[in-house]
Amino acid sequence: MFNLQKDQLFTLVKSLTKAEKRSFRLYVNRLQSSAKFIQLFDVLDKMEAYDEEEALRRLPGVKKRHLANLKRHLYKQILTSLRLIHIQKSIDIEIREQIDFARILYGKGMYMQALRILESTKRKAVDHHQDILHLEIIEFQKLIEARHITRSRSVQNKMEALLEEAEERSYIAHSSNLFSNFNIQMHGWYIQYGHIKSEAEREQVQAYFRRHLPAEQLDRPLTFFEKVNLYQAYFWHRYILLDFRGALDYARQWVALFQANAQMMEKDPVLFMRGQYYLLVLLYLLRDTATYGEELRCFESFVEEVREGLNENGELIAIVYLNLSRLNYAFISGQYQQGVALIPEINAELKRLSADTDVHRILLFYFKFAYLHFLMGQCEQALHYLNEIIHLKAGHLRDDLLHNARVLHLLCHYELGNYHLLEYLIPSVRRLFDKATDLSPMLSQTVDFLAQLSALPLSERPAATRTFQRALAQSSASEYEKKAVNYLDLPAWLEAKLAPKAKSTGL
Repeated sequence: MFNLQKDQLFTLVKSLTKAEKRSFRLYVNRLQSSAKFIQLFDVLDKMEAYDEEEALRRLPGVKKRHLANLKRHLYKQILTSLRLIHIQKSIDIEIREQIDFARILYGKGMYMQALRILESTKRKAVDHHQDILHLEIIEFQKLIEARHITRSRSVQNKMEALLEEAEERSYIAHSSNLFSNFNIQMHGWYIQYGHIKSEAEREQVQAYFRRHLPAEQLDRPLTFFEKVNLYQAYFWHRYILLDFRGALDYARQWVALFQANAQMMEKDPVLFMRGQYYLLVLLYLLRDTATYGEELRCFESFVEEVREGLNENGELIAIVYLNLSRLNYAFISGQYQQGVALIPEINAELKRLSADTDVHRILLFYFKFAYLHFLMGQCEQALHYLNEIIHLKAGHLRDDLLHNARVLHLLCHYELGNYHLLEYLIPSVRRLFDKATDLSPMLSQTVDFLAQLSALPLSERPAATRTFQRALAQSSASEYEKKAVNYLDLPAWLEAKLAPKAKSTGL
């Protein structure tokens, strides 16, 4: 399913919507319709998969040595066309266009016209919190004022105000850089090390946090993006420490900041949706079903409202985050049948998005599909999705996803009575776990238990299960395991084995 090696130009052509293709053809219509790069566009547009030799056969007169330059030219023309379409949707593109116009006017000696454009564009940059572009505009204004005699000199305190503004913006740009660095550093810690697993690691995280926190910048009012980066950094800090309530507080502040700045929800919907998704993740981990349902409805309403204005990246994020949140609601509410009913629609969207999203995200969906089927007692269907995860030929999976998938794979075979397969599969899982640096003890204990259980007579299994249930309860009670249970609720599975009518829960 996953073709990880694609030609960049071919991928770009295939990503175009009908409207974008129509706009591109209108854009290049001013050129000769027989231009080779237009012919190349038509050839690539009709291809199902990229084949360079086939492309050359369909392009008479084009030699292989010329193809690279032709592709480069077509790539540039497509991007230029897309820029013209998206300029009204992206405030930073719009502002940069105005800066470019000012540079052209300046180059023609029209200093006052350039300054007027820069002044009006600067107000737009301020209104939309575009701090870096704001600074760039000021520096351009200073360049013109320093090199030429303009009417600005006759306006009282005009130059002093410009210099003060430049100093203030330089400081804010530096401060914004510190806060964005801080956010990336805390997120990077989580990506590299995950959640804490001991008190020693807690102290390491706290020391890292204190070392990188730009505390000296907190004594003044912060700009929009300084705040949002700060809230994200605090969110990751509390999340790493397994302080889910603390992380929820900062996720709420992240979301509330956008809600208080409605135009930023419109201009940067991806960052807002990211905050909304993590807010829901925390509510899931805290098992707050009622609040989760309310927030999910708000998320769905927002996506429905802005869907038509989203670019491809925004649409991708909306589909991924919203569908993950819907599946999580099925888990937290115990509505497994409703969750299973979502799978066909989500699967159709994943096939459409497979070329544009990373493998891990798709296989995360597959794990959730598999777990829903497992909770419904549909182990054969669960194995279909688990095999996709386990037998991935290329790409990289996060370790926790692979580890949970392997254990759930064993549980499915056990439920199906495939004990002979367990004898074959368990050694390979143990070898994988031996190499792991961040493995939940509950997973390795469960593998050992399945090896023991499958070898016992049926009459002795309930007693062995009760013994293991007591042992696993001690592991699951650890604060370092409270997130792991949400991804694969092994205690609930044991409870269901001992009391078949008991209700199991999990992610």
